[in-house]
Amino acid sequence: MSAGYGGQSAIESIGFDVDGGDILGIVGPNGAGKTTLFRAILDLHPHTGTVSICGRCCEARRALLPLVGYVPQRVSVERGFPATVRDIVSMGALPQRRLEACARLAGESGYEWQREYSRMGALDEKVDAALDAVAMSDLAGRRIGELSTGEAQRALIAKSLVNDPLLLILDEPASSVDAGSRERLHAVMRRLNSELGTTIVWSSHDLDALERVATSVACMDRRLVFHGDKDEFFSDEEAVRSYTEASMQAHMHMERIAVD
Repeated sequence: MSAGYGGQSAIESIGFDVDGGDILGIVGPNGAGKTTLFRAILDLHPHTGTVSICGRCCEARRALLPLVGYVPQRVSVERGFPATVRDIVSMGALPQRRLEACARLAGESGYEWQREYSRMGALDEKVDAALDAVAMSDLAGRRIGELSTGEAQRALIAKSLVNDPLLLILDEPASSVDAGSRERLHAVMRRLNSELGTTIVWSSHDLDALERVATSVACMDRRLVFHGDKDEFFSDEEAVRSYTEASMQAHMHMERIAVD
């Protein structure tokens, strides 16, 4: 896959597979194209190349997008916005008929999803399950604008979980939170994967977090530098050094822009 802005390339010839039940950590410096990659996967940005979900591509793949949960890097909420956490999570729910049509299209993975989803019952039960999955049940009645940044991120993850997605895409979910909130977010991700079997694709600058949470790693800097098992990545000194040097150069470039 390739994509860009105004004739300028943002990602070039990126290609990899994500196995069901995997936690793929995508790492790369600022400007590496991680957000563009996610937006292209979700058909939110034009691209060349093919993206498939459950083996389906083109129009069939687009029809499966309701089974993909997505939390963008930055979502601002007005502090006075009157909706509660429960209200926000409920807004993520799609009509069951549409989701069941997606599940039939997804084949074997979809039928397994349909069995699990049908057990969850009414919308209130689905919202309760999503809030419980991110340890937010006790904050369900609080206004969304009153939450800390870390709590708001978990609420948005719950919103993306209410349809019990086959795939969850998280764009640097811990980039603006404190250390305690970061650990809680990582614990939520591990729980979603281990207990619910959710496949997660997640971008981060934090190599320590990737080593603890991810099962596989993709390192990119507009092009794919590495894709494989987590242990293989961290034992590959050249791959780690490549990422570290690229990150330092990007950081220095941003500092020069800020000073200029």
